[in-house]
Amino acid sequence: MAVATLYPPITSPVEYPSSDGMPMAESDFQRKPLMYAVQALDYFFRHDPDVYVTGNIILYYEEGNPLVSVSPDVMVVFGVDKHLRPSYFVWREGKAPDFVIEITSKSTRSADQGSKRGLYAYLGVREYFQYDPTGDYLDPQLQGFRLVGRNFQRMPGDYLEDGTYSIHSDVLGLDLQVNLAGEFHFFNPTTGEMLLTYDEAEEARRNAEEKAQHETAARQQLEAQLAELQARLRAVETNSSSDQ
Repeated sequence: MAVATLYPPITSPVEYPSSDGMPMAESDFQRKPLMYAVQALDYFFRHDPDVYVTGNIILYYEEGNPLVSVSPDVMVVFGVDKHLRPSYFVWREGKAPDFVIEITSKSTRSADQGSKRGLYAYLGVREYFQYDPTGDYLDPQLQGFRLVGRNFQRMPGDYLEDGTYSIHSDVLGLDLQVNLAGEFHFFNPTTGEMLLTYDEAEEARRNAEEKAQHETAARQQLEAQLAELQARLRAVETNSSSDQ
């Protein structure tokens, strides 16, 4: 009688796609603040090797199941290495994002307000923000939620003297603000300055250098003119003494 030989089942490695085939943002209204947020935060935390900033990356949160994932518009993770990733795996990194902001719209409001909000709370995201650049349905256009226990609670905001709506993020140590024109930006309450992107910071640096060069050239020219005037005065005084 032949004896059946048992072999371990053949398993293939699980593939986790790094793209969901969806566009980064549905329009310029969503794309521009998304790009600003990622670039400004990346520049702000550029000297922190354990702060990872990214946007529109696929986040997998269940090992072995590539069918369940989420793609935050902007996310910040503290306590993980700053390096490029094709996707973010919660079980490999050991934690979920600390901060997430979704650039929302009418077409994404259902997910942003419902499934994503519930999922982010489940994953332990400490702060979840939503920004509606066109003002289609959020009033105010910027809203923040802080994780308390297992649920998100609405974060209070303030209207500044110029009409800007501001919410402070304890996670980032920054203020998130929307001005009267509906434009979004980060504000550093420590320095009193708006956060810049790499390109904006480089442009500001070049402008400052050019201004300093112009000021130096003007000062040198003024000093040369003053020296020339002093030399003429000394010459006049010398001639006057000789005539006497």
